[in-house]
Amino acid sequence: MSRIGKLPVVIPEGVKVSVADGVVTVTGKKGTLTQALRNEVAVKVEGNEVIVTRFDDEKLSRSFHGLYRQLIANMVKGVHDGYSKVLLINGVGYKAEVKGNILSLSLGYSTMIEYMIPEGITITADGPAKLTISGISKEKVGQVAAEIRSLRGPEPYKGKGIKYETETIRRKVGKSGGKK
Repeated sequence: MSRIGKLPVVIPEGVKVSVADGVVTVTGKKGTLTQALRNEVAVKVEGNEVIVTRFDDEKLSRSFHGLYRQLIANMVKGVHDGYSKVLLINGVGYKAEVKGNILSLSLGYSTMIEYMIPEGITITADGPAKLTISGISKEKVGQVAAEIRSLRGPEPYKGKGIKYETETIRRKVGKSGGKK
């Protein structure tokens, strides 16, 4: 039995979970999320808990059992609390600015980079060197943060670039001007 899959998902106050036609819908104070289910798993709502079960012991069914339980848990947490990631921008002249639904980044290239903020995601610039990405979908928040980080990843010599707040960069020693 999947250790993650057999744990019930507790539904907090103010969150509503419904299952219909192979689609799980979670509604809360921050919004609504939906997730289509595969045929290997079944979802039941009992009281204030969501229980995910599987139909057989095939390897594929066992793997989807834990996956869908965790996806539903992430949806419940997202509509109740939301998710956020913080990106730090390090480098001389590197800065970020939000104008409407466009994020303008100056990252040492010859042109400014303009990133269209997807629907359901909020980006706030806390100063020129700090971005906070927030939303109700953990998947979308992580994807947007990864896309922005990939525009100029941190480099190991001077530490310039965009990094996650919790990330540590392993620094390397540069060239030494020794004797020949």
